Amino acid sequence: MAAKAEKMVFVWEGTDKKGSKIKGELEGPNEAIIKADLRRQGINPLKVRKKPKPLLGGQKKITSKDIAIFSRQLATMMSAGVPLVQAFEIVGRGHENPAMQDLLLKIKADIEGGTNLAESLAKHPNYFDSLFVNLVRAGEQAGALETLLDKIATYKEKTEAIKAKIKKALMYPSAVLVVAFVVTTILLLFVVPQFQELFKGFGADLPAFTQFIVNLSEWLQAYWYIMFGGLGIAVFGIIQANKRSAEFRRRRDIFALKIPIIGDLLRKSAIARFARTLSTMFAAGVPLVEAMDSVAGATGNALYQEATLRMRDDTASGTQLQASMRSTNLFPNMVVQMVAIGEESGSLEDMLSKVADFYEEEVDNMVDGLSSLLEPMIMAILGVLVGGLVIGMYLPIFKMGSVI
Repeated sequence: MAAKAEKMVFVWEGTDKKGSKIKGELEGPNEAIIKADLRRQGINPLKVRKKPKPLLGGQKKITSKDIAIFSRQLATMMSAGVPLVQAFEIVGRGHENPAMQDLLLKIKADIEGGTNLAESLAKHPNYFDSLFVNLVRAGEQAGALETLLDKIATYKEKTEAIKAKIKKALMYPSAVLVVAFVVTTILLLFVVPQFQELFKGFGADLPAFTQFIVNLSEWLQAYWYIMFGGLGIAVFGIIQANKRSAEFRRRRDIFALKIPIIGDLLRKSAIARFARTLSTMFAAGVPLVEAMDSVAGATGNALYQEATLRMRDDTASGTQLQASMRSTNLFPNMVVQMVAIGEESGSLEDMLSKVADFYEEEVDNMVDGLSSLLEPMIMAILGVLVGGLVIGMYLPIFKMGSVI
């Protein structure tokens, strides 16, 4: 059996039936098939060439921030009356990230081929999740795509803002602790041995604290490869378990919620995302049970994801949302009461939006407070580690000076 021809991306230029010049990209095994495919579409191909591969390191990864920015750009252009295909052309050609540019131009080509926007986005699940696709589909079906795109853009911007705030709260102390570990290791490997040579000429027993540091330095010099190897294996194992094991992620999220201060921050973030996502889905007219699937994945925490799926099953069997939320014991009484008022008054979307606003502000305030609290704590840790090593090395010198 002949091997299947590898498909490649070709860049083409040609003219349509009106003689207007157009260009685009197509996948195929060779130039001849690309030209034949273009002619079948009524396009006269003028140039067809293989698309050059980007230089090593030149292809940036598509981030969730890229998707959020694209959502706002598309919503702005649609509200300004720019046709969908032209909007994709403008946003795609003008994007700085080549990977994002390729993605948008592929979606544009699908739309030009007759595929609707929701189906075109669904072909790229790594970048457009079920929530994004469902909201776009609801907008297309209701004839209110411009309005829904604006809501999607607002939703993406707010969720990205929450993620950025949490990263800000956790990144600074993590970076400082890594630096503290590196500095301590350098001192133990290279500085302490110099003092050790000096202490050998004293002819007296070293203070207990100094002897402990010397023993720790000797162990690290002898077994540094075991420590760094074990640390590398542990980090690799955690990363792989995080990618492959749902149970590991579940236990990680449960543990994270129990950490003082940090756990409260993560809990409020999950509630904010739950409320914001459900409010956005309601605004799009998506039924509650159907919306819950997308909401579960957007909470960012396995415990809240499981609770949301249980709530979906409860509401599908006729239970009120507020009663189901109360049974999970994960939502504060204020949130449950707001949802109850929303259900009774028929304004659930507005109530959920107010809950989201409140908890997003709470997360913002907690991040600012956490940064102020952690800074002196981190300085104290650095002082104990580095200062302790310095004092330990100078104790024998102080002792000898007092004897003299």
